[in-house]
Amino acid sequence: MKVLVTGSAGFIGSALCLRLLDRGDQVVGIDNLNDYYDIELKRARLARTLDYPAFTDLRISLEERDAVAAVFREYRPERVVNLAAQAGVRYSIENPAAYIDTNLVGFGNILEGCRNNAVEHLVYASSSSVYGANTRMPFSVHDNVNHPVSLYAASKKANELMAHTYSHLFGIPTTGLRFFTVYGPWGRPDMALFKFTRQILAGEPIDVFNYGNHRRDFTYIDDIVEGVVRVLDRIAQPNPDWSGDNPDSASSQAPYRLYNIGNNQPVELATYIEVLESCLGVTARKNLLPLQPGDVPDTYADVQELIHDTGYKPDTSVREGVQKFVDWYRDYYQA
Repeated sequence: MKVLVTGSAGFIGSALCLRLLDRGDQVVGIDNLNDYYDIELKRARLARTLDYPAFTDLRISLEERDAVAAVFREYRPERVVNLAAQAGVRYSIENPAAYIDTNLVGFGNILEGCRNNAVEHLVYASSSSVYGANTRMPFSVHDNVNHPVSLYAASKKANELMAHTYSHLFGIPTTGLRFFTVYGPWGRPDMALFKFTRQILAGEPIDVFNYGNHRRDFTYIDDIVEGVVRVLDRIAQPNPDWSGDNPDSASSQAPYRLYNIGNNQPVELATYIEVLESCLGVTARKNLLPLQPGDVPDTYADVQELIHDTGYKPDTSVREGVQKFVDWYRDYYQA
């Protein structure tokens, strides 16, 4: 297939591009290499894909409407995976405009490209953050998610609503994937595992929010990519049993689906840090702090729909995944 992947220099995007290229797909990658975090890390990720003749590297921002439209017209992708986004819960409090530009305007441009170019299937990144103020565990794609607690989460919920509208009006198959705390080699420097590793090795104290008591459904990068590929290959279909009298949030009369991709085994932050300390062979100095604005206390993914429809369940243990990250980090940074 010819697949358009946005965010091709990102953590998940670069790993997905490699997976698609290795199985023989043609990949058109879009990334603007913004400076939200280390551009050199993004360039290093991107370098892994540039040796493939079937990879096309394009430097575009999603909010550039005409440029995005031109990509669709020229390359005619059969399927699209939209992973480009302004990420980060806390940064959305400081710089809300970045989320509106990329996550809303940019996603609208992707939807228009799919609409005007007969794309077979659009798969896009949502987030576990959409569950917001929900407290019933595990989080299910059938639950109401109308109470986000950050603009980042609200923008991802908006993406799901926008996608449904295009599926309903124009028959475009769309599938949203709610990712749960992705980690692993080549990860994002703004996320906890990366920051903790750097600070611990530098002998600096680490900030541990909610006093280490909140839980996250940490999901290893390879498990995320496997889930994306399986969903990409399974074009969203209408749910024949869907009823407006009792509407199901995860499906529709339109070709629209939502899935959680999480490890289905939440781990306390304090335990996660203990695993990291063990892998590094160093004990961290900790600043215990209250929960940050915009954060949720716990995440826990119900992945039954993913298992039922694709036969896949993420299963990499936190100990195995953290060790792989530490090995990569020591090698990449010669630490």
